[in-house]
Amino acid sequence: MKVILKQDIKGVGKKDQVINAADGYARNFLFPKNLAVPADNANMSNLKAKNESIAYKKGEDLKEAKEIAEKMKKITLKLKVKAGENGKLFGGVTSKEIAEALKSEYKIDVDKKKVMLAETIKVAGVTKVDIKLNEGVTASISVMVVPENN
Repeated sequence: MKVILKQDIKGVGKKDQVINAADGYARNFLFPKNLAVPADNANMSNLKAKNESIAYKKGEDLKEAKEIAEKMKKITLKLKVKAGENGKLFGGVTSKEIAEALKSEYKIDVDKKKVMLAETIKVAGVTKVDIKLNEGVTASISVMVVPENN
């Protein structure tokens, strides 16, 4: 019997996957526990519509990410960091600070986990930083660290 899974089931399949299940397994386990529905015409058309909706949303998100990436090419983010008398920075610039500065200055909301920074920026000057916006879309911005003496 063909069924559409409503949840991930270990050893059986993933959510929204159409599988062949034994009749008894489907009627006595999957259907009573609401883990699956029969793969009839109505349920198959619902699944197809759901998949088309997800594909459309992914396409829109990708298009939006590419537009943001074009805007970000021109951005030079200027961050002031406290420094000692000899110009040595206290601490450094983290991905969290870069994400917050992008949001406050340019109204671009980026998760700090998407800022690909190998380690904190500990030297003054300009550094190129990559930001992963979407699957396959990466933007690069310049981060200018300016020492601020006490």
